[in-house]
Amino acid sequence: MKFECDRCGRCCRSFGEFIRIERQLSARDYYCRFGITHELFLAHTEPEYADAITEEYEQQEGSGNDTSRKKCIFLQKDRRGDGFTCAIYQNRPSICREFQCYRMVIYDQDRHSVGTVIGRNELKTVDENLAKIWEEKIAHLPVSASHSSPYFRQKQMHPDTKSHIHGSHRNDSAWAEPVVAILKTYGYYGDFVE
Repeated sequence: MKFECDRCGRCCRSFGEFIRIERQLSARDYYCRFGITHELFLAHTEPEYADAITEEYEQQEGSGNDTSRKKCIFLQKDRRGDGFTCAIYQNRPSICREFQCYRMVIYDQDRHSVGTVIGRNELKTVDENLAKIWEEKIAHLPVSASHSSPYFRQKQMHPDTKSHIHGSHRNDSAWAEPVVAILKTYGYYGDFVE
């Protein structure tokens, strides 16, 4: 399966201490620095988020202290739907372009890491057995499986709740618990990343 972002925003919730605005150039443009590599980049914000970012930046400047900020200033609540969005996505720094989120690490019986689950439901592994199990038993679980599969706990779910596999991160435990149970039956251990 191809990586598909579901806009949970987890990737950017800890980047605030690393991505810093050095100077505001205009209502939508900032010089920023990525603190680890010291990469300097120009951030051009999307128009609908410009005011919110300017306000947040001015508050930080006024306080003289942005060290306690955890989320990236450019991570904004998506105004067009659920989740979050990057207000500088088109010109984000290289570290952001290279980042791939993961939600689960999978271990073998000897507790060696043998795979990671990124995005909604993409498995990265070189373990052929795990890849086969994933493809046959996990990757294509239908939404309705949460009520019928013996691996799924009997939970009453609101009909509007989206499955993790097909929807958002909001119901991760409803996805992770049965996946961990399936993996366990084949001698693997899934460690869910919250």
